[in-house]
Amino acid sequence: MFHPSLDATGQFWISLTSRRATSVASMMTATTLSSIFVLDQDEALDFYVGTLGLEVNTDQDLGFMRWLTVNVPGDPGRAILLERPGPPSMDEATAERVRELVSKGAGGGWIGFDTDDARKTYEELKAKGVDFTDEPTERPYGVDFGLRDPFGNAIRIVQRVR
Repeated sequence: MFHPSLDATGQFWISLTSRRATSVASMMTATTLSSIFVLDQDEALDFYVGTLGLEVNTDQDLGFMRWLTVNVPGDPGRAILLERPGPPSMDEATAERVRELVSKGAGGGWIGFDTDDARKTYEELKAKGVDFTDEPTERPYGVDFGLRDPFGNAIRIVQRVR
């Protein structure tokens, strides 16, 4: 809520301590599911499991869609839905437009992963023919590099400073 009588610092403090904001935030305990759009779920499965080394969390035909999720090995509580654009989340006309954007690498999705050794991970993925957007680079937060999945979704892999 905006309070016109407060300066920027006061407004910031009120925003941080607002009951409304903290009550909702305190109910959330974890991020458990994210999604990215893919055009072919079998190809996505091959890339995310076969190339990146993730594991299948759920692969279920729901009739109206295939619910396909993957996760970092040993971390099933944080799944990534490999979602083909379409019903029930959007009508077919919208889905066709989204698939067109995804096919151009403009799907808007991206994923970040942590690693213990960015340079070693980079070399292993390079040997598998992965399409990189940049090489491992020293940053203030650690060493990171970028790549794209077969559908153009951006992926960042970082070795954080400890």
